[in-house]
Amino acid sequence: MRAAGRVDAQTRGGALDDAARGFAPAADAGTIPAQYVTEMKKANKLIMGIGHRIKSKTNPDKRVEIIKGYALKHFQPASVLTFALGVEEVTTAKKANLILNVDGCIACAFVDMMRASNAFSRAEIDDLINDGCLNGLFVLARSVGLIGHYLDQKRLKQPLYRHPWDDITYM
Repeated sequence: MRAAGRVDAQTRGGALDDAARGFAPAADAGTIPAQYVTEMKKANKLIMGIGHRIKSKTNPDKRVEIIKGYALKHFQPASVLTFALGVEEVTTAKKANLILNVDGCIACAFVDMMRASNAFSRAEIDDLINDGCLNGLFVLARSVGLIGHYLDQKRLKQPLYRHPWDDITYM
């Protein structure tokens, strides 16, 4: 539950970058997942990349399963994703829907992919994350969705959706 007035990645965007900023340094430091969860709880901070409203340990998100399987196979040693999965073991023991969500999985897999490629130094990877590279993926996916809606409306010969002016004009 979020404290009143608290601003976090779930209310302002940034969950992918924030998940990478949380999991990668902890994994690199050799932090034990249970210790990480305890430290985050003491600091009253959400663990970005953990939790889902609908999906749970018994009802997994297929997107996460696909990304996780691919990353663990191809981005060895996949230390960031492996750490996040350890955090998931701790959090799902408390509540079944505190799973590694698609944002957290993408963030960890992306960091592991960049590291495994040997095309970037750790400093370059950190700079990319701090510059919002991962959230750029989030925006890109939404852009593709908007283009799809537009093309569907044209194909179905429907008028383009226009949001009511009184909802968006403040005069």
